[in-house]
Amino acid sequence: MEFSTIWLFVVAAAALLIIPGPAVLYIMARSIEQGRQAGLVSVLGVSLGGAVHVLAGAVGISAILMTSATAFTVVKYLGAAYLIYLGCKTLFSASDNKASEIAQAPQKKWLKILCESALVEVMNPKTALFFLAFFPQFILPSAGSVSGQFLLLGAIFITLAFVSDSLYALLAASIRKRMNVSAKLQNRVTGYVYIVLGVFSAFASPAKT
Repeated sequence: MEFSTIWLFVVAAAALLIIPGPAVLYIMARSIEQGRQAGLVSVLGVSLGGAVHVLAGAVGISAILMTSATAFTVVKYLGAAYLIYLGCKTLFSASDNKASEIAQAPQKKWLKILCESALVEVMNPKTALFFLAFFPQFILPSAGSVSGQFLLLGAIFITLAFVSDSLYALLAASIRKRMNVSAKLQNRVTGYVYIVLGVFSAFASPAKT
């Protein structure tokens, strides 16, 4: 690929990433609920989930998903249900004592947060739709392997997203410190954010980006 094409892609991707989307709201909710490290682990998890979509898109699986209304609907509702489940779990299982225990032994929670974050992104079919709609605008069949170009653009996008999402995670963690409110209130806010994201995901349509 030509450098000018890659540079144009970087500029376009950066402009899109500045606007917070569902993934950013999820990451910020994690940071507000459990602090900076949990937010950054969520960023890594979302990046891993995005990598799955990039690989799927490169081999054509995402294209098949987008052409099957049934497959899209199944994945969409599974993802929405999982977000709503996380929200309800956060709302009903939160307590100041439990939050204190998490703060004292966070290392036991990182793998769980990583897996949950990756799963949330993997089960978001709109990510696959976005990649399939956005990346081809910068791919030239004459430049070589289309799959290779898709993977390259995917790697660039995920790297940019990782940096952008990390900044949002740090911002949310800073807000959390300044809020100085009880863990119970923090978890209520986080739980409602998850539920709203789940409901929003449930109304996702293949025709929308």
